[in-house]
Amino acid sequence: MKALRVESLSDDLSGVTLADMAEPERRPGEVLVRVRAASLNFPDLLMTKGKYQFKPELPFTSGLECAGEVIEADADSGFSPGDRVMGGNKTGAFAEIASIPERGLSRLPAGFDFAQGAAMGAAYSTAYTGLVELCGLEAGQTVLVHGASGGVGLAACDLTKALGAKVIAATGVAGKRAAIEAACSPDAVITAEGRFREEVAELTDGHLCDIVFDPVGGDIFDESTRCVTFGGKLVVVGFTSGRIAEVATNIPLIKGFSIVGLRAGEYARRFPERGAAVNAAIAQLAEAGRISPAIDRTLPLSRWREGFEAMAKRELVGKVVFEPGS
Repeated sequence: MKALRVESLSDDLSGVTLADMAEPERRPGEVLVRVRAASLNFPDLLMTKGKYQFKPELPFTSGLECAGEVIEADADSGFSPGDRVMGGNKTGAFAEIASIPERGLSRLPAGFDFAQGAAMGAAYSTAYTGLVELCGLEAGQTVLVHGASGGVGLAACDLTKALGAKVIAATGVAGKRAAIEAACSPDAVITAEGRFREEVAELTDGHLCDIVFDPVGGDIFDESTRCVTFGGKLVVVGFTSGRIAEVATNIPLIKGFSIVGLRAGEYARRFPERGAAVNAAIAQLAEAGRISPAIDRTLPLSRWREGFEAMAKRELVGKVVFEPGS
């Protein structure tokens, strides 16, 4: 089969190649899946450079998540050949066939195609875990979402709206504002640069934000500490800016807000019953037509470099989906 292999770590993708390799052998507790679509996530890019917190042993097949059809599963797994599923693991999704732990799979929501399923899992579970599980998002609250053109950011905007809260979508690229508005219909879109606290204050009549969802870090985090209302929460999702911010502890003390670290995958592994509840809630919202992932482009896996480079250059509004075998 064809698979996208990371043979060595590099900053320019020179260690990544589309290779022929043997199909994976399914182990007990795993499900063999014929991959019809697989979506690109920022950790996939970081892992090619060795800059993600999880560092798989080289060489490895890239790809966090996919959607496809079950080929083979344990008799007591709850899955049967032909089932349409989505999910993934830390690696292995960018291939024609993947062997995925049962706990990492769920059925494709009714009415979803494979591309939508592949684009939903990691982004929406991350957003839901952060907003609802860790921050207790309630209808009527206001959420500031940074990195709103990315897959996780758009998912956070989509979920916030679906759950009856207000969302201010923030992007570092002014030219993406119209595309973000079209993708998730936020209550407002701002360009997050410099001192944006005053604009947030004006949009919220001085209340500021109950939750700030930050996958960017760096200067954005620094200014976001000024955008959280008393008793609010600032969720640390990632550091796509490249700088891990630091905060003087007197700031959250005086302003009375909490800083919450979000690792959705680890949360689901440590609390599997909550992880299952998160997946069920997302599926229910999807089947009701209340949420749907934004897809920037769909590419054959042979054009993997185009997708990775577009992500590295911050060109995307939504997810890149690869189609193995096309």
